Parts: sequence; structure tokens; C-alpha cells
Amino acid sequence: MANERDMKDMITDVVVVGSGGGGMVAALVANDLGLKTLMSEKTGYYGGSTARSGGGIWVPCNYLMKQAGVADTTEEACTYLRSTVGDRSPRASQEAYVRNAATMIDWVRENTPTRFSYMPGYADYYPELPGGKPQGRAIEADLFDGRQLGEDLATLRAPYIEMPGGLAFRAREFQKIGMVMRTWEGKATAMRVGARVAMNRFTRKKLLMMGQSLIGGMRLGMKQRNMPLWLNTSLKELIVENGRVAGVIAERDGQTVTLRARRAVILAAGGFEHNAEMRRQYQRQPITTEWTVGSEGNTGDAIQAGMRAGAAIDLMDEAWWGPTTLPPGRAPAFHVGERSHPGIIMVNQRGERFTNEAASYVQVVQEMYRHHTADNAHVPCHFVFDQRFRDNYLFADLPPRQPVPGRYLKNGYIRRADTLDELAAQLGVPAANLKATIARYNDFARSGKDADFHRGDSAYDRYYGDPTVKPNPTMAPIEKPPFYGVKVVAGDLGTKGGLMIDEYARVKRADGSLIDGLYCVGNNSASVMGATYPGPGCTIGSTMTFGYIAARHIAGRAT
Repeated sequence: MANERDMKDMITDVVVVGSGGGGMVAALVANDLGLKTLMSEKTGYYGGSTARSGGGIWVPCNYLMKQAGVADTTEEACTYLRSTVGDRSPRASQEAYVRNAATMIDWVRENTPTRFSYMPGYADYYPELPGGKPQGRAIEADLFDGRQLGEDLATLRAPYIEMPGGLAFRAREFQKIGMVMRTWEGKATAMRVGARVAMNRFTRKKLLMMGQSLIGGMRLGMKQRNMPLWLNTSLKELIVENGRVAGVIAERDGQTVTLRARRAVILAAGGFEHNAEMRRQYQRQPITTEWTVGSEGNTGDAIQAGMRAGAAIDLMDEAWWGPTTLPPGRAPAFHVGERSHPGIIMVNQRGERFTNEAASYVQVVQEMYRHHTADNAHVPCHFVFDQRFRDNYLFADLPPRQPVPGRYLKNGYIRRADTLDELAAQLGVPAANLKATIARYNDFARSGKDADFHRGDSAYDRYYGDPTVKPNPTMAPIEKPPFYGVKVVAGDLGTKGGLMIDEYARVKRADGSLIDGLYCVGNNSASVMGATYPGPGCTIGSTMTFGYIAARHIAGRAT
């Protein structure tokens, strides 16, 4: 539209608030079902937390699993969600997710430039539970040449960790690169990625990876359809007429605009991780907006607007948690694979282990909060590792054997000491406890059996482990000086509580009635995954799937 910026009022069929994975799918599907659709984005960059993410998508019964010979059924997947999520989300919503996720992915690959790959071996996070899959149900978007986006490449939200120019890899390649010092497969993968970097620079490709590649392909799909995306357009209020949501009042480039929706408004605007007041009100303490890697525009605007319209809320105390450290001068480091590498543990302020470090990142932070007390802090706690670990494995942005930058030592981000007594003093933990903890852990590492927390028993634990380390690929003694310690906080990928929805993503009131014309997907809704994280990519998988469901329901095509 040539005069978009001059318009103060707009009438359309569907208004989608937010431009992450769920919003993109909802807008595309609604458009292709004949509904005139407008997408608005609060910030000057589209893609939301999806673009910042690792880009995994948890999809039961997907076509790539079938091609890989990994059997799955809707019954198994529903059983698994009941085993992990339980009654913290409606069973009807869990079943809707399972029924529609694979169909949604088929639709995206058939109707947009986005293509996908399987992530073999990336296990469900609780593969031992009924219905769990040790081979996993996760897929990821293939690398995508951002040059296809033209001028819109400049407004694609950046990942939370910026990569050097030309560097692009798939998540499954990253897992192998983590073993570059340990396995031939790791070395070969690093060489392939290095060759890709050289070729990208020669050809001037702008390869996007992970969450950016997913968003990039769908954004190109929108461009091919000439679908409007309004940046710098923030939701201020829902328009409610006779109990029905009829549009939104927004602010665009300093002007108030009215976006009226003949059929529905879909809220896909992210959580409230950057709203300090809401985090204090609803979440466990200590907490801060400084520990999250979620998109900075996620301040809970849509949740608050929905509440004012009468919506009920749930799961507001939860987030997509993950152990996080705070390197100076860069975004928080969200630690996934390192926790499964042999020779690293987590200790509380008494210098004691308290959890299986290699478990699901959500579970680990929940354990941090569960054990946290005034006289024994677990938030924050500490990573502890030795020089052997540094010689062999990546930590945050530090490749193996790279000297620790002086600024990291000066800032105190990384503590280094020649003895465990000295390290304990730097961390402020009892030296006797720390030495006893490490001695006990070392005995477990040599035997291969973690009698305290069962580290390495799960297929998920072993996914990021070192296959050259025996008998337990996730454990090795901590004994080679110098020793290192790093403060760990309760970070997150975003909050996961919000407006309560039904199996069609329709927003509910506290009495169970529905708010006509209002749908909600993603992190501004109460997650179908409840208080847990069943598998890699559940956050993106759920927002995309319910975006698909919402659009089809609005168009009268619900299944």
C-alpha cells in the first residue's frame, strides 16, 4: 500500500499482533484461506524471539521422522504429553497440538520457501517416559539465503549471539562442532562449515541459520503475497464492542491508528520477560529482566490488553528457563550443550551439587528455584570446571584452548584459581564442601554412575556428551588445574504464562466462556506445555501450530 504511513484507520479481516513464528504462520494461512490480513510489530525488527532462537521445532509424526525410519503415532505423542505436562494444560489442547503440528509443517514447506531438516538423535527431553522418543521429534529450518529478502533483510531481528560474517551452520552441526577437539566427526563437520564460510564470502551469500532462517523463509512468503507488515506499531488497547473484540488501537510512528478486524484479532506478541514490574508481581525471586534472551519488545502488552478485555491468565510464574551466565559486553549466554560435556558441575552457595546438570534446561532452573533459600542461595549458583574441560570443549563464546580473555577475568565473569581452596574463596563457598563435592563427583565419573542425580542415564543427557569418554560420556573428573568458576543465573528464552486459550486458540474468561473475536498464540498465551519442556523446539512448535489452528478456525476450516 503506497500510503500506509498516512493511514490512521484500517479495516481488514484479521489483525495479527506480533511477527514471530506463530504470527507468521497465522498470517500466511489466513491470507491463503481468503482473509485479508495485516500483521503489526511493536519494534523496528520482525521475527520476535523466534528469530533470536536456535530454531528447533518439536513436531510429532513429522514427515522427516518417517523418511528417517523413526516410527511415531499420535497416540504415542499424546501419551508423552500427558506423561510430561500432565494436567497443567487442557488435554484437548495437547491433542490439538499433536493432531495439527505435522500438518502445519507440511503446509509451511509446501506454501513458503522454508525447507526443513530432521535433527536425528536430538532426544525428547524425557525419552524414558511413556511415549518418549530417544531419536527425537525435532526438526529445524534449512539455511536460507537472506539476499532473497532484499531490503527486508535489514529489519530481520538479529540472533541473540551474533556470528562472524559468512558463518552459518545447522543446529545438528553445532552439536558435532562441540566435539571438534574430540572426534573425527567433529573435525570433519568443522571443516565443512569452514568451507561453507569461504564459499559464502566468495559468493557474497547472506546465509541465515536457526531461527532467522525459519523467519526469513516465511517473511519471503509474505512478500511474495504482498502481505502488509507494519513495523514500529505497538498495541495499546483492544477494541471491544458488545463483548466482541473488533480490532486494536495501536501507536505507529507516534500516531494513534485504529486497526479494525472484521473476523478476528490474533495476539502473537510474545511474553513479558522485559517487564520488570510483571516479573516481580508474578514470578519467583530473585528475577530480573537482565537475564533473558527474549526479544526486547516482549513487555506483556498483549497480555495486559487481554486481561483488560476480560481474559483469564495462567502459568504466569513460569518461563522457558535455562541456566545462564552474564559475559561482559554481550548478551546473556544461555547454556545448553556445555552442561552435558564431561567435567563441569553446578554447585550452590554451600559448594554442593543439587541437580543433574545435563537435564533439560527448564528443569535445571526449576531445581535452582526449588532449592533456593536465604541461607543457601541457588539463584545464583556456580559452574565449576577445570583446565581439561577448557582444553576440550566450548564454553559460551570461548572455543576450546582459547585463552580466557583478560576482560572476563578482570570483570569477574570467569574466576580462575590454581587450587580448589583458592577457587572456593573467590566464589564465596566453603572450601571443604567444594572439595568434598568434587571428590564425590570424581568417583562417580570414574565409575560412570552418578548415584546422586543420575547424570548420563537419559538419552537426552548423552546427546551433547563426549562419545570418546567412557564409561559415562557426560562425566569426567575435575582435577587438572587451574580451576574455573562462573556465576549462573536463572535465565530464560521468554516467559510462558499468559492468556488462557482453548484447543482452537480462542481466548477464555475465568468462567470458561470465550471472548468472541480474540485468539492468542505463543508466549502471550498460557503454554500448552504447562510447566515443563517436553522436547527441543516446543516453544516454537506450539506457537506455529496454534497459529495454524487459529487461522483455520477463523476461516471456518478447523479440524
